[in-house]
Amino acid sequence: MPTTLSSYVLVFVGGGIGASARYWLSGFVYEFLPANFPYGNLIVNVLGCFLIGVLMTSMEERFAATAQVRLFLAVGILGGFTTFSSFSYETIALLRDADILKACVNIVVSVAGCLVATFSGMVVGKLV
Repeated sequence: MPTTLSSYVLVFVGGGIGASARYWLSGFVYEFLPANFPYGNLIVNVLGCFLIGVLMTSMEERFAATAQVRLFLAVGILGGFTTFSSFSYETIALLRDADILKACVNIVVSVAGCLVATFSGMVVGKLV
């Protein structure tokens, strides 16, 4: 699908909905669980991964969703809700396509790279 202004608008609006839902759900979780562990983020990530699995599979196998609908729901809403869902779906897609090496590289580089980048950002943040 070519990138158009309407594509950006769909992602922008969906992302706002997803980010708002993440903020609400994370806060809601801490009404019931202690704040000594990132339960809110964990629940958002697991739920987002489940939802992208249901959504993408149903749109690919059962329902003829347009590219714009997929863009709004998967990239916009679920991307705003949790980018972990995109990472998980893309990794599973590599595994489904029997590209084990790329899937493993994606897992290791994504997790290790993000942890290193976060730590590096924290170090830089203390210096500036």
